[in-house]
Amino acid sequence: MPPIVPNSHIVNYGSPILPIKRVEIFSDEEWEIFIEEWLDTRKSEYPETERLGGSGDKGSDIAAYVTDKNSENYIWDCYQGKHYGHPLMPSEVYIEMGKIIYFSFIKVYPCPRSYFFIAPKNCGSSLSNLLKSPARLKAALEKQWEKDCENKITATTDVPLSGAFLDYFNRFDFSIFKKFVTKDIIAAHASHSNHKIWFGGGLPPRQEMDEAGIPAEAQPNENIYVVQLLKAYTSAAARAFSGAPELTEPYTNHFKRSRISFHYAEQLRNLYRDSLPPGTFEKFQGEIYDGVVNIYEGSHSNGYEKVKAVEVHAASIPITSNPLTDVSVIKDKIGICHQLCNEEKLKWT
Repeated sequence: MPPIVPNSHIVNYGSPILPIKRVEIFSDEEWEIFIEEWLDTRKSEYPETERLGGSGDKGSDIAAYVTDKNSENYIWDCYQGKHYGHPLMPSEVYIEMGKIIYFSFIKVYPCPRSYFFIAPKNCGSSLSNLLKSPARLKAALEKQWEKDCENKITATTDVPLSGAFLDYFNRFDFSIFKKFVTKDIIAAHASHSNHKIWFGGGLPPRQEMDEAGIPAEAQPNENIYVVQLLKAYTSAAARAFSGAPELTEPYTNHFKRSRISFHYAEQLRNLYRDSLPPGTFEKFQGEIYDGVVNIYEGSHSNGYEKVKAVEVHAASIPITSNPLTDVSVIKDKIGICHQLCNEEKLKWT
């Protein structure tokens, strides 16, 4: 690996940790949450998921439902997350296999369609080889049953391999037991809104806009703030402006700047919507509102002076705690004022 060129961020915070290494320092609960979020990116396959980890989970860590879980004989997949500091070994999963076989036998739930083991350092070679051969896996579990499963599946009852349960065990489809590779999960999780929170990496750059980059005429989603601007100009000029073509200086240029700023703020809202947790932009917007509301409620000679005063103050508001800070510009802060007007939280007249 080539040497890292030091910069101020590395000096202050250290070299970045690769995602494949970062998951190794997750807590058990964080690992389960991370897997559940990954499954959330597969809504087309699993309309509902449910995290069941903990004592009494009956062998099911995260249940991913293919059909309605309230229906009889619903179809589901089970994801068993194991967070150890080493690759997963057969002796660490025999009990989980035993639970799923036993509890499906007594009809606590239908047998899952597939049962996946997931561990930060993946499955070791011994377990991986067993998972490739259902017959060998069955034989290995049968051999270890008395030691690893018989008196560990429930707290009150031993579960020997005998009678009707042995018949069920022999008929059981051991091909349902599989594994998922961690690097593939991390890659798929990248589409989740919390991915940057777990792993960092920054937000993608934005495209710069100017007047040529926005629609020549105001769009339906701009109606409210545009009408408010026209009223603000009317209050200052002592003449009515019913549309943008009627504007004169200095209102023409202010109107153009306002529309560009509004579209900057809309770009900020939409571009990073799927890259950050829900509500991130709304919190950024709320910071601007809290910063300008005293100016907004102050005394102004007319609506035009009011909107300018609010814009000037918005541009100077320092926002340090929001993830959007690193990708936002002054036009965003000014544009948010017009968004707030568009949402009828601010009015210029």
